Amino acid sequence: MLGPLNQVAIAVPDVREAARLWQDRFDADVSEPQPEPDHGVTVVFVNLPNTKIELLEPLGENSPIEGFLKKNPKGGIHHIGFEVGELIPLRDRLREKGVTITGDGEPRIGAHGNPVIFLHPKDCNGALIELEEVTG
Repeated sequence: MLGPLNQVAIAVPDVREAARLWQDRFDADVSEPQPEPDHGVTVVFVNLPNTKIELLEPLGENSPIEGFLKKNPKGGIHHIGFEVGELIPLRDRLREKGVTITGDGEPRIGAHGNPVIFLHPKDCNGALIELEEVTG
């Protein structure tokens, strides 16, 4: 059901400052900040050989990570993402198993340009899980 680990997302108060930390301390390859208004975040990707670290900064008034940063003002791990095959049949199968899909449950286009859904932490050992459809 789950494919490769796609990213570990870390919510931060300032993506540019966080990106400099990864560059300066670890000589990491980081992307430019990318606004994702549909998700209420600005992202920077730290590119690693086997996955990515996704740095998230709130974007707009109703950012879904605003509350997380109020509880964790210096930031912290927000969610982990996995690549999967066809998302709709997987979503339906997970619902049959009692897993709660956040929001309205309909996939939205994520930062990599692919459809994504999120699984509620209450059904995943306290971790918010992102599933990203990657085909081909």
